[in-house]
This record gives sequence, C-alpha cells and structure tokens, in this order.
Amino acid sequence: QVQLVESGGGLVQAGGSLNLSCSASGRTSSRAIMAWFRQAPGKEREFVAGVAWGGTTYYSVAAKGRFTISRDSTKTMSLQMNSLKPEDTAVYYCARDPTAVVYDTPSRYRYWGQGTQVTVSS
Repeated sequence: QVQLVESGGGLVQAGGSLNLSCSASGRTSSRAIMAWFRQAPGKEREFVAGVAWGGTTYYSVAAKGRFTISRDSTKTMSLQMNSLKPEDTAVYYCARDPTAVVYDTPSRYRYWGQGTQVTVSS
C-alpha cells in the first residue's frame, strides 16, 4: 500500500500564491507518475498537473502558465501556484500510480491523498 499526504493549502487573496506538497510513503515504486487534481463543490474532480517519473510535466489549460509542478524525489512533489483566482478554490488532491503515462483521468490513479483545501478570496 501507498499513503499520500498533502500539505500547504490555505486561504489566500486573489493574485496571491500557495505551494502545495505531497509526500508518499509505504511500498512506493520509483517509476510512478504523480499528479494533482482538484474538486470544487458540485463539480467533478479535474486534472491540474502531472509529472512522469522521468520528469516530464503536463498541465491543464487552466493551470498552464500559472502553476508549476515539480518532483523533488521519487516520493515527493510540489505544486507552486501563482496568480491565484477565486475559481481555483477547491480541494486539491495528490494522486500516484505505478505506471509510465500521465493521464488526466482520475480513475487511472490507484492512490490518493485526503486532499487539502485551497480557498482564494476575491
């Protein structure tokens, strides 16, 4: 089993920044993809950004240019979020799967964290 723990969420004003972190523990594979998803109230969970084990990164249209995903090690990653907007308000989830391809579909990911709340005020 793999456990994922997110940290770094909070309340920020529009235009501000936050840095989210995700740490994996347990029976982790070094060759795994990691990604961030988010879910706003009443909406489906959506892909934000992902990073392959080799370091290639992928972003949603909403995140590109404002968010930066990085993989600090085989077990940790972060999401630097700049120029935050009220529509970025959501619970942000860390996801991981021992595969080579970064998917933007939640069902492709085997392991999930509990989520961290990000609230952007206008």
